[in-house]
Amino acid sequence: MVSDVTAVSGFCIAGALLAVLLKQYCREQSMMLSLGVCIIVFAGAVSIISPVMERLTLLFTQSGLDESYISLVFKATAICFITQITSDLCRDSGENAVASVMELWGRISVMLISVPLIESIVESITDFL
Repeated sequence: MVSDVTAVSGFCIAGALLAVLLKQYCREQSMMLSLGVCIIVFAGAVSIISPVMERLTLLFTQSGLDESYISLVFKATAICFITQITSDLCRDSGENAVASVMELWGRISVMLISVPLIESIVESITDFL
């Protein structure tokens, strides 16, 4: 696992250096290179996360909790990752306002998908009382 992290780190550093060099000549192509690096690393991360997802799903099933909760955790995590990468790319391109709005969108999205969980918690509390 350490060697994988080292390889991905090297890939990201090389991509960042190339993007910085390219930015001097063509800002748009530099942005596309950064986006490409992010997409490749994100796709790699998604491909190696399946054993973790299977393990967490098994833990949730064994605990007797509804499987929709694990789905909610994965969706919220994906929203957070996508939002962070997108806002960082926007900031790198000099669009701070767009980056801030993207972060706001991500926060609201996590809140919206969490509503069923909050309803379930409130229902459990009222049934308990």
